Amino acid sequence: MTPPEGLSGWMTEASARTERALEQWVPLHAPASLGEAMRYAVLDGGKRLRPMLVLAAAEAVQGLPAAALRAAVASELIHAYSLVHDDLPCMDNDVLRRGKPTVHVRFGEARAMLAGDAMQALAFDVLTPDDDSVPAAVQARLCRLLARAAGYAGMAGGQAIDLAHVGRPMTESALRDMHARKTGALLQACVLMGMATGATRAHEWQALSDYGEAIGLAFQVVDDILDVTQASEKLGKTAGKDVEANKPTYVTMLGLEAARGEAQSLRQAAHAALARSGLAHCGALAMLADLIVDREH
Repeated sequence: MTPPEGLSGWMTEASARTERALEQWVPLHAPASLGEAMRYAVLDGGKRLRPMLVLAAAEAVQGLPAAALRAAVASELIHAYSLVHDDLPCMDNDVLRRGKPTVHVRFGEARAMLAGDAMQALAFDVLTPDDDSVPAAVQARLCRLLARAAGYAGMAGGQAIDLAHVGRPMTESALRDMHARKTGALLQACVLMGMATGATRAHEWQALSDYGEAIGLAFQVVDDILDVTQASEKLGKTAGKDVEANKPTYVTMLGLEAARGEAQSLRQAAHAALARSGLAHCGALAMLADLIVDREH
């Protein structure tokens, strides 16, 4: 799936593939309206950036399409689960997500917790089909990459650091480490999962790992910038929450203009990593790096 019409056409096709698969694989008829809460959380909303990174990386290495699509869907399920839990009153206590009431506002806290749990489990179910469409070794590698990104070394660990530093000072290196875990780990894992669907050499794997690290941090830097420069209606979530909660951000740490400069430096690092890879089909990955930095919501 080469992007002949630029990023817009490629994104439309990649998002449509992901949406069709989510519609098929996220159940409606789970017990006690659980399926309804899961589908509310993950369908018809969001940028689908993580699935697009998976599909773009798989394209770069000419990976197995069936494995890439399953990894794309699994990444979005993990992302959606993390948002549901992140929005709970015991975490960030947010009421707006993707332009609509958060899951716990719509379905209650207990069902929101269960919906998040179920989506996390479903992600690994999706990665391990019963048929032979994805080789067992590829299934295992994809599961390992996603589990590490979601667990104590990744998102969960980053969230723990975040909660522990509300109202407390943090060094720039500690802030970078927190966001590399909380936000960057899953974005980087999406790139690595895409690569894991094909054959790669060591220097290619390292280069795209560096690309994933750069765009993961860039995403958070831009998120912090948008949190203080855009309205809630534009973002689809509550603006200014981090400042209100006295949480450290790249803007509070560096200042707005320096944070913008950091985002540009990370964009350059991402493009340099793609160049080092020597891979011929990195067009979509390059355009996604630009999208991450140039986005307005």
